Amino acid sequence: MATTTVAPRLVAEARRSGRNPGGHTHGRPGFAWALPATLFFGFFAIVPLLLVVVLSLMSWSGLGPAEFVGLENWRRLAADPVMIQSLWLSVLLTALGVLVQTPLSLVIGVWAAGQQRNRAVLSAIFFLPLLLSATAVSVLWRALLDPNFGVPGQARWLFGDGNLFGSRTGAIAVLVFVASWQFIPFHALIYQGAARAVPAVLYQAAEVDGAGRWGQFRHVTLPQLRNAMITSVVLMVVGGLTTFDTVLILTQGGPGTDTTISAYYMYEQAFQRFDFGAGAAIALLLVVVATIISLIVVRVSGYDKMRSTMEGL
Repeated sequence: MATTTVAPRLVAEARRSGRNPGGHTHGRPGFAWALPATLFFGFFAIVPLLLVVVLSLMSWSGLGPAEFVGLENWRRLAADPVMIQSLWLSVLLTALGVLVQTPLSLVIGVWAAGQQRNRAVLSAIFFLPLLLSATAVSVLWRALLDPNFGVPGQARWLFGDGNLFGSRTGAIAVLVFVASWQFIPFHALIYQGAARAVPAVLYQAAEVDGAGRWGQFRHVTLPQLRNAMITSVVLMVVGGLTTFDTVLILTQGGPGTDTTISAYYMYEQAFQRFDFGAGAAIALLLVVVATIISLIVVRVSGYDKMRSTMEGL
């Protein structure tokens, strides 16, 4: 009786002192282990962000001293119709990207996690766009979709006049298509890893209950991929709101300002009009919007609770 009473107390004291019952130290690593990563993050993320906040309150052309103007840059942007339109375009392109990429990457990722014949070879070919930079992908599709020498120009029976960049609808469709072509393999890779982590016993139990392929996918695979899906969507939101090089190479914000998203408008303000204060304000606004949307996705989905999909196994 005495042994059973003393043992739990010894274990509790050992845990508080950072040692296991055998006397070996096993406490959490000290702050020194996190210091390099903390310094790196602070120097390359927090400090630049604070400098952007300060610059958004300045008027600076890139030469000479900066002049403090307070909230003047913010007031001008709030009254700028192009800025308001660019923000809505950024949200629209992001939403279209999520709607297009999520189901396709989900299906491809689950398929790539299986044991089908030639699966490895086909997956390797499909994942090739991951090896290309956004600039290379944009240059490639700009040439392929050229209205004079590209595919649309040679198939006018399908593409009309062949100028997909000449209308707002066509230009937005091109941006969504090119972004999907490049990033669906990345998100499919996330789903592939998550699908392979689903315990086989769940499928066996579902098969015993009479569930077919669709039933197993609906009642086993999808619930188990919930956290992976939320992670993928958050990455799509952040990437969609901050994309720039694709618009720069494919449409240059045109026709007119029909594809001038906020990130491209930031580039125009800062590096074409040399208004770095306004450019910094737009950059800060994008950070705020992306953070808010990501937090909403995390909170609504319950991802912040970090509930395990393998609980009880």
